[in-house]
Amino acid sequence: MTRNANRVHTDPGAIARLESLIAALPNGARVELQLDDGPPLRGTVAARPILQLFFGPDGNEGSNAVVRLEPIGADPFDLSRPPQDLWLDSIIAVRDLGPP
Repeated sequence: MTRNANRVHTDPGAIARLESLIAALPNGARVELQLDDGPPLRGTVAARPILQLFFGPDGNEGSNAVVRLEPIGADPFDLSRPPQDLWLDSIIAVRDLGPP
C-alpha cells in the first residue's frame, strides 16, 4: 500500500469521525456507502479498515484509512466486478444492509 494519500487528518474531531466509520465497517458487513463524490456503493467489507499514518500532498503526515469493498454476490474470480479500495474520509454515511 502507498504511504501517500490525497487527504490526511490531524484534527481530533476528524480522527474521531474516521474511528466512528471504522466501528461501522466490521469484517464481512454488507453495507451501502454514500460517498462524497458519486452514487452509493453496495458491497461486503473484506476487512475492517485500520487507521494509519500517510503523507498528504503537501508532505505533512496525518491519518486516514482504506476500506476494501467487494461487490455483493460477486464471484471472487469474476474480474469484471473487482473489489474497490476506498479512502475512509470519502465516506459520508454507512448503511448496514444486514445479512444476505
